[in-house]
Amino acid sequence: MSASTGFHVVVGAGTTGTATALLLAESGERVRVVTRRGGGPGHPLVERVAADATDAARLTELTRGATTLFNCAMPAYDRWPTDWPPLAAALLTAAERTGVHYVMLGNVYGYGPVDGPMTEDLPMAPTTVKGRVRADMWTAALAAHEAGRALVTEVRASTYLGVGVASLFNFVVVPNVLAGTPAALPDDLDAPQSWSYNGDVARTLVAAARSAESWGRAWHVPSSTASVRTLTTRFAALTDSPAPTLTRMSIEELRALGRENPIVGEFEEMLYLTDGNSHVDATTTTKLLQVSATPTDTALTELAASVSK
Repeated sequence: MSASTGFHVVVGAGTTGTATALLLAESGERVRVVTRRGGGPGHPLVERVAADATDAARLTELTRGATTLFNCAMPAYDRWPTDWPPLAAALLTAAERTGVHYVMLGNVYGYGPVDGPMTEDLPMAPTTVKGRVRADMWTAALAAHEAGRALVTEVRASTYLGVGVASLFNFVVVPNVLAGTPAALPDDLDAPQSWSYNGDVARTLVAAARSAESWGRAWHVPSSTASVRTLTTRFAALTDSPAPTLTRMSIEELRALGRENPIVGEFEEMLYLTDGNSHVDATTTTKLLQVSATPTDTALTELAASVSK
C-alpha cells in the first residue's frame, strides 16, 4: 500500500478493530491495520502490519498520509494502568505529527457513577482505577485538540454485546445456557443496563470519522437496554436451550475467582455499571451521525448462530 494517497489506519484487530477495518474496506476505502503480530481481517483493501504501537516514531511513519487514525487497541484488562499510558501517548503523538483525524474508541468509565442517563457532555469524574485511565486519555487528547495540535474525537460504548466480544455474558452466560447448567454473575440480574452491539460500535466510529461535527467532542454508541435475565432468556429461546437458571454471585465468590484469574479480579470496581447505572443516551449520535441501535434480537441471533456452528 502506498502512503502517498489517502487511507485509514486502524490500531488493534480485536472485534471492533476488525469490524471497523472491514466497514471501511467494504466501502472501497483502503485500510492499514497495525497490531503487534500483524493480525487483522483478510480483505484486498486491508494491509496488515506488525508493529509496536507504543513506538511513536514507527507509528508516525505508518500513519503519515492517512486520513484517519482509529485507536481500537485494547491492552489486557488487568494491565490498563501500566499499558495504556505509553500506548495512548504514542497514538496521540502520531496524530499530532501527521495531522491525521484521530478517532478514539472509549467507554463510559470516565464518568463514574451517574444518577440518570449518561450524556456526552458529562464531565470526567472517575471513581475507579480504570475510569481514571480512560479519563486521562480523553483529557490529554482534548487538550491537544484545544491547543490546535490534533483533531480528536472519542466514541464511547457501554457493555458489549455480540459475537467474539470480551464480556461476562459471552464468557459465563452463553456456555452455561448451551450446556443447560446454572450461570452465576456478579451483576444485578434484573437491573436494566445498556448494551452496545459491536457492529454499532464500528458504525459509530466510521460515522464519526466522516462527520465535520465530530472534532473536540465525544459520541455515545446507540445501545439497547435490557436486564441480564431478559437477554439470557431470549438467548436460550433462540438456541432452543432449556429455560436458564441465573444466580447472583457474591462479592466473596468474585474475589475468590479473582485470586485465580487477575482479569476477573478487575471486575469488582466496575460493578456499579451493572446495578442500573449504565443508561447511555445516544440521542445526539442518532440525530447527527445517523446511527441507531441494532435490535437486540439481531445481535443475539448472530451470537446464537456463531455458537451453534
